[in-house]
Amino acid sequence: MFTGIITDIGTIINIDETLGDRRFIIQTSFDMDHIPLGASIACSGCCLTVIAKTANSFSVDVSAESLSKTNLGKWAQGTKINLEKSLKMGDELGGHMVSGHVDGLATLEKISREGDSHRLVFSVPKEFAKFIAPKGSIALDGISLTVNEVEGNTFGVNIIPHTWQVTTMGNLETGDHLNFEIDTIARYVARMIG
Repeated sequence: MFTGIITDIGTIINIDETLGDRRFIIQTSFDMDHIPLGASIACSGCCLTVIAKTANSFSVDVSAESLSKTNLGKWAQGTKINLEKSLKMGDELGGHMVSGHVDGLATLEKISREGDSHRLVFSVPKEFAKFIAPKGSIALDGISLTVNEVEGNTFGVNIIPHTWQVTTMGNLETGDHLNFEIDTIARYVARMIG
């Protein structure tokens, strides 16, 4: 489990496609001495398993299924990604509970300035619109965000300057696709009411 609070920006430093799936080597400022093999790290919102590591990097294998359902298939050498280590018992729960199981891709429709902040409008596939509510939570590329408004299958979020600077949000352009994960509680409520 994760909180959607980004603690590092990683960089893709190598990609190996000879294995059938895809292996990414990700440079990080995490202290890799304290991250065991087999640990989970959210990489732009996708829960991935550390299969190898060095002092300043780790490797993950990504299946063809994950590549087809997320934006990981677009990663190239030099791509910057949001990173978050998994929670440990007793860790502070900021953000909201995030599993790292991506539901799909949200498309960035519009970026505008609002004071010192940025207002971003996204669209999602229509079947996910019922899970997104004003003042509810959504994770975009692993970042826990509060939904401001919803209209059909589009919704807006406000990005404060801190988040704009310490995540990959500041690099976005209209038309970009971000991994999204709907709020777990919204998923269960929708299932219970049918």
